[in-house]
Amino acid sequence: MDPNAERRAEKRLRYSWPVWFAENFDDILTQGQMVDVSSGGAAFTCYTDCCPTPGGQVTARFSVPRFPEDDTFDLENFIRNGRICRIDELGPYLRKVAVQFSEPLPFKPAENQTADEMIFV
Repeated sequence: MDPNAERRAEKRLRYSWPVWFAENFDDILTQGQMVDVSSGGAAFTCYTDCCPTPGGQVTARFSVPRFPEDDTFDLENFIRNGRICRIDELGPYLRKVAVQFSEPLPFKPAENQTADEMIFV
């Protein structure tokens, strides 16, 4: 088996826009930076001092670009609850949080791109 082979069931849309999250959505929201998203989950970065708990629950508010047929794009806003699958240390002050949504998005973001595979940074 090729260790570099992609094992994800769905391609992810990579982009770098704000995401707001909290372990309890009644708490004060913390801003992170989206890394990528699929219909079933997302990954975002956040500072170590406000990172959610591994294995815990999180609620996130974020926007996903969607590309209609006319070569423009719109943003769709979502609020999703999810389970934290993994937290990776990216440095002394930065973490990457992987979340699996409890309810999938109504479309597959990476399959909704234009032909030239846009990446938003």
